[in-house]
Amino acid sequence: MADIAPLLALRYDIAQLAEGLARVIAPPYDVITPEQRADLASRDPRNVVRIELPEGDASTKYALAAQQFRDWCAKGVLVRDRTPAFFRYDQTFASPSAPQGPRFTRRGFFGLVRLQPFAAQVVLPHERTLAGPKQERLQLLRATEADVSPGFMLYRDPQREVDNVLDSAEVVCEFATSDGVDHRLARVDNPEALEAIVHAMRPRKLLIADGHHRYETALHYAEEVSAAHPESSQRAEHLFFMTYLVNGDDPGLVVFPTHRHVHSLTSFSYDRMLAVAGDTFVVRALPSQAPADALLRELAHAASRGPSVVAAAGDGRSALLTLRGDIDLSAHPTLKLQPAVLRRTDVAVLHSGILEQILGIDKAAQAAKTNVWYAQDAGAALGELRAGKGNVLFAMNPTTVAQVRDVAESGEVMPQKSTFFYPKVPTGLVFHTLDPKRSIWGN
Repeated sequence: MADIAPLLALRYDIAQLAEGLARVIAPPYDVITPEQRADLASRDPRNVVRIELPEGDASTKYALAAQQFRDWCAKGVLVRDRTPAFFRYDQTFASPSAPQGPRFTRRGFFGLVRLQPFAAQVVLPHERTLAGPKQERLQLLRATEADVSPGFMLYRDPQREVDNVLDSAEVVCEFATSDGVDHRLARVDNPEALEAIVHAMRPRKLLIADGHHRYETALHYAEEVSAAHPESSQRAEHLFFMTYLVNGDDPGLVVFPTHRHVHSLTSFSYDRMLAVAGDTFVVRALPSQAPADALLRELAHAASRGPSVVAAAGDGRSALLTLRGDIDLSAHPTLKLQPAVLRRTDVAVLHSGILEQILGIDKAAQAAKTNVWYAQDAGAALGELRAGKGNVLFAMNPTTVAQVRDVAESGEVMPQKSTFFYPKVPTGLVFHTLDPKRSIWGN
């Protein structure tokens, strides 16, 4: 059973921000480059990147982030709401690859979700996680005692039961950001509406779309705090995780692929890779020097025939690889170890059938990113490859929401970076403190 609750949120005092929230929010920590971090910090001394991704060495940066957070609270930069609320949040956007194309609106709401282990089958993961990011996030939680960056979860609601209640929200602010996304934040605080949302969400399972590391870290932190404060309430703040909840049946929900750029293989041979792959895949050569958009079109057309990837070489060659429909996967050295639900996904077939079996990049090396860069922009990655960077680029189709749900509900997980839900949910719209002595709304 999903136990969700409204936030008694900390938020930026918009009256103090001459240009509104646009200059103080930031993307989540895991997509911010050093250059972007410097740019965000220079926009406004109150930009949340100073807490989300603090500067300094490992021994000082988390303490500095915590001090910054406390200073903002003391000076009224961040103020606590007087009453609990869910916050409807709409993002209107176009595809980054077609900025003049059609625009979509993704609607969801910020709320709190009770932290439960995955074994409870209420909150479902779909990707593997990495140890490094979880350790960094844990240190930030310990220092700030607050959820700064929200997770992102999907629920099923084909009848739009929750969406109808969210229509009653009152707009708090509207603004646009330089990436072409329009933002609208609205507040739902009527007690009857709050109860209606809590009740409607109770029977639903929650699928983590983004923020696996944040959720697992929050669960670990909650266990630490509960052990140190056995007297705390069962509805204490630290037992709940701040997240953005979206109807997985919403047509505005857009997923983009994350491509795999393989590098640092000293004995790599493109021709040998394709020759070996021919035992498992139908291999079709594509036009030499084809641009990324042409390769992606070929790949999209192949989706109906089975799991497919495009393998591009640095010399301009490329080939479409589609899993053979007549092959006995139960005899394949690595794919036979994958459950059937995973063998229907491009990303699992690539990782197991090519990266691991043919190129020798085992699961440990994949998790450590020893030989794989993950790229959202296929054109940029292809340009880097043809300029001599790396061994081979595997261009991917997006993983569908239905595939993600099927994998998660079967109890399996995909390789890391299997999905890229666009746009990212920014950090800085709302904050949730994790005080074991403060209880949240509800019984």
